[in-house]
Amino acid sequence: MLGYLRPEAGGHVPLTPFGRPVADVLPEPEARAVLDALGLSYLADPWFLELPGREDPVTVRIVEVTPERMRVANADHGYEEADIGHLFVLRVPEPGRLRPGPGGVGGRG
Repeated sequence: MLGYLRPEAGGHVPLTPFGRPVADVLPEPEARAVLDALGLSYLADPWFLELPGREDPVTVRIVEVTPERMRVANADHGYEEADIGHLFVLRVPEPGRLRPGPGGVGGRG
């Protein structure tokens, strides 16, 4: 299991290591099964990162996640303010600036 279970009334919410819910409240065994089914797949998926002062989000790839921070790399050829591979450092839990990108399985969009 890669992620966390957050206790809630009626069960648990499965979360990614960076705090994004991937399902609603479920009984504990089912919440664990959701995380087991996702495995590492969502770490390889593209994600959208919202940046201050920019209308469109930037496509990024997750590079590293620790309990304190995560690093994501710019993968957006249309974002001219930073080179491909430029690293953005985000807090964990990530406050909602990151959402699943095209075709991503990173949970609820």
